[in-house]
Amino acid sequence: MTPSLRANANFRWLLGGGILSMLGDQFTLIALPWLVLKLTGDPLSLGLALALLGAPRALFILLGGALVDRYSPQRVFMLTKHASAVLVGALAVLTLAGAATQPLVYALSLGIGLAQAFAYPSGSSIMPRAIPPQLLQSANGAIMGVRQVGMLAGPLLAALLLALGDRAGDAQGGMRALGLAFAFDALSFAVSAWTLSKVVPLPGATPAAPQNVLRAVGEGLLAVWRDVEMRTCFAYWGLVSLLIGGTMQVALPVLAKERLHDGSAFGLLMAAHGAGMLAGMAYASVRARRTPGKPQRIGMLALGVDAAAGLLIMPLGLIGAAWQGGLLLLLLGALVGLVQVAVFTWIQKRVQPQMMGRTMSIFMFIMFGLAPLSSALTGWVMLHVSLPQMFLGGGVILLVCATLALLLTPMRRIATA
Repeated sequence: MTPSLRANANFRWLLGGGILSMLGDQFTLIALPWLVLKLTGDPLSLGLALALLGAPRALFILLGGALVDRYSPQRVFMLTKHASAVLVGALAVLTLAGAATQPLVYALSLGIGLAQAFAYPSGSSIMPRAIPPQLLQSANGAIMGVRQVGMLAGPLLAALLLALGDRAGDAQGGMRALGLAFAFDALSFAVSAWTLSKVVPLPGATPAAPQNVLRAVGEGLLAVWRDVEMRTCFAYWGLVSLLIGGTMQVALPVLAKERLHDGSAFGLLMAAHGAGMLAGMAYASVRARRTPGKPQRIGMLALGVDAAAGLLIMPLGLIGAAWQGGLLLLLLGALVGLVQVAVFTWIQKRVQPQMMGRTMSIFMFIMFGLAPLSSALTGWVMLHVSLPQMFLGGGVILLVCATLALLLTPMRRIATA
């Protein structure tokens, strides 16, 4: 991190709030699937809960991007933080009171997903409006690095909390631990909203003149369609997200419950993935500093990472101990971290500021908005296939997609300027 970036007040506020919010997100990421499995023990119910979490995100994320461009990413992001604090707080109260039921979890998941539909494009669009262009790459790397620290520390802390709850020896102890995990996330949303209020937009970073929201969405889609390289990457990533996104979201917590029989083991698996992403991003940052200005072959990097990731996913269903899954997820996370910063910065530098919210909403839609369909499908498929077959199939699909994209699309030629 450069001295000029450390001295930037906006960056310090974004970083401080981001650290706490990212930790809280990891607590809910562990607690929500485990709560559903405790209530039902059914992978289809888990897939449905995750689908309801993602459905409003898929339906409204493009609208969210248009609203971000019309108003302000900072204002929209703050509103989503307040809404999420209330919704996750309600989930915490219900869980602690022993009143959580599957219909209530479904309803709150739907509300949280709606808030995320506006949080994703606003959160990914605020950086270019608050950080000078010459510091953008360093700021992205630092924020994403902190995110990966959160993805390491958050699941570890959540695993410790769940382990303490399980050690109580009764069902109430486990539910109490889950409720505290949700409560921490609700608090993190509230504090993060306060830190966002301290950010001062750059001069000239005001939104464009208001226009019809649906027309704005159409303009964003048209802009991405006309950019052949971006269109190619977005189409490929959308296909991958649809076909195998649910495998990791649904099958992994089921694997922890059926094979490892421990909520804390699920947290450890996710922590291993976060540690791998942190290592991959650190390597990418060091490599970028050694070769400043050198073009990166984004397309080949993404395809190579996906092919290797497919090979690592295949044996996940065969693990018999947490350390085995942790090792595979550590390597998988390192591959993802290797490519993530480069992709985000490539998009942010390629797009005009007045189109940033809409472009990032399209990117978030294909990466996360399609997940509910994948989650629901995975939950249904898991009623008919075994865990080893589920992970083997997911890995094969990812490997085939990367190979076909390499042979049949211009993605292999895409590079940074």
